[in-house]
Amino acid sequence: MFSPEASNSAKEVTKSFYYIFGIELVLLTLVTSAMIFFVIRYRSRKNPQPENIEGSLALEIIWTVLPTLLVIIMFIIGWRTFDKIRDVPQGAMVVRVTARQWSWQFTYEKGTQSDMLRVPVGRPVKLVLHSEDVLHCLYVPAFRIKEDCVPGMETYLWFTGETLGSYDIFCTEYCGLGHSGMLSKVIVMPASDFEQWYEKAQAGTGIKGLNLLETKGCTGCHTTDGSKKIGPTFKGLYGSQVEVFTNGKKREIIADEEYLRRSITDPGADIVASYPNIMPKLPLTDEEIKEIIAYLRELK
Repeated sequence: MFSPEASNSAKEVTKSFYYIFGIELVLLTLVTSAMIFFVIRYRSRKNPQPENIEGSLALEIIWTVLPTLLVIIMFIIGWRTFDKIRDVPQGAMVVRVTARQWSWQFTYEKGTQSDMLRVPVGRPVKLVLHSEDVLHCLYVPAFRIKEDCVPGMETYLWFTGETLGSYDIFCTEYCGLGHSGMLSKVIVMPASDFEQWYEKAQAGTGIKGLNLLETKGCTGCHTTDGSKKIGPTFKGLYGSQVEVFTNGKKREIIADEEYLRRSITDPGADIVASYPNIMPKLPLTDEEIKEIIAYLRELK
């Protein structure tokens, strides 16, 4: 019925669900059985003359008090679960989550950024969420956690990953053209593996330009392998001839360093033909822009 229970919150939510589902199943069985009984017992063929049935005070008290008690029980179960999954434990690792059209960015306590959420197994993690543009919603089915990312305010949730593995992250608020592609992963790692990854990420190992494209969300709309997504591919872009609309007029230009820089700092200046004008202005430093352009120059 469910995806794997890979976190502490998943177990709490699943347990509450089964409590409430069990109560509802019993009620459904009783109501349906009573309905079938009365339909058969008092059918018109067997009772051609209608009779006036007097009410029963005891029965009315029972069907008023019993549902009230059941609703109170379900409320208590739900509240206890809600309280557990909202009360962040001391010492939780804090990760800031930036949602933007159409990518996730995860920023760790020492400034390390990633387009995927990597966490050590068994350690509580607090996610502080915000949106740079429209309403988004972070949802991890295997963890049973879901929280809105709202422009202009911060929200939060927490979890403890208890099972090693990789788990899907979805956006569950329709946020525009690339909504269905706003995907990422939670990777629950052994503590030693996480520490090694964290040290390498802080040291900046790997291809810096590619890392920036991934962490800043560029690969949510563009690819590096030649395939097309919401935006044109980066592969072979540098030095190629591009057909664009500038101030509504169609023209062809060379995708040189000047064009790439302008496309990053002022995305609406030159709109590539057959693609929508939806690219946001990204918070990039001049040094980061140079690193990205240097990577694109080599991406043949």
